[in-house]
Amino acid sequence: MSGDGGPDSELLEVIVDRVNVGVLVVDERFAVARWNRFMAMHSGIAPLEALGRDLFELFPDLPRRWLTQKLRSVFLLGNYAFTSWEQRPYLFRFPHNRPATAASVDCMRQDCTFIPIRDATDRVTHVCITVTDVTDACIYQMQLLDAMRRLEEMSVRDALTGIFNRGHIEARLRDEVARSRRHGDPLSVILLDVDDFKRVNDRHGHKAGDTVLREVVRRITGNLRQHDVCGRYGGEEFTVVLPGTDLPSARVVAERLRRAVACQAVETSAGPIKLSITLGVAQLDPDTIDHEMLLDRADRALYQGKRAGRDRVMTAADGC
Repeated sequence: MSGDGGPDSELLEVIVDRVNVGVLVVDERFAVARWNRFMAMHSGIAPLEALGRDLFELFPDLPRRWLTQKLRSVFLLGNYAFTSWEQRPYLFRFPHNRPATAASVDCMRQDCTFIPIRDATDRVTHVCITVTDVTDACIYQMQLLDAMRRLEEMSVRDALTGIFNRGHIEARLRDEVARSRRHGDPLSVILLDVDDFKRVNDRHGHKAGDTVLREVVRRITGNLRQHDVCGRYGGEEFTVVLPGTDLPSARVVAERLRRAVACQAVETSAGPIKLSITLGVAQLDPDTIDHEMLLDRADRALYQGKRAGRDRVMTAADGC
């Protein structure tokens, strides 16, 4: 793979060698016929050491089966081929020189092209492989995707407590109702309210009130299963969705939550504040039309608990 020695050929040699893209050429036996400075610099293998050597001997960790098929198809069909880092993160495992903040990218990300090289009879005798370092694009895209994931997460989370907001908890409950009916599994929901929360804000201030709500959430979520779903329904009211749970079991869960909140005062900047919560529990049954009716039944049970003196659990079966 040498030129005719003329000025144009010499210029081309300089460009190929100096361009900030890996350029290597292999013949039909996959022996290296061209190895530019980029490849030498990133691999640590000098051109004289690479030329004439079997590519897979030089790089035993190459995806041999995939790359062999790719190269043979170019030799056979004479068509260009391309692979991006999104399809295959890299062909050659070269280190990158990006900051430590790019630790999630373990090595150089690469786009590769496979270009057929023909002789005077139009037969493909060699394939030129170009290797473009696209690590920066990969990092930027990963950062963008991460930012989009965080924004999406923020859109379904309550800013104060970090649990799901009302819109998301209702959507999850709607899905759970459909799943329960499809599979015949029980489903229960709890609505709970912090008793006399207005008094907490009036006496101790909103900063203390915020601390109380965050601590109530911590105690509630610490007493739920991994697949239970907790969300802030509004103000000092919270919803817990209990998949696979019938009414007696849901009542046990509600009692556990009530005791967890009431067990000790919450330490705030205004001093310790003693709390209690009232909980309403309802189970999905054949007469429940949709998730809104299920929530309404739990809400009526909660209201009955408030009227009965607060700091208690009431269910939709308790005459609500």
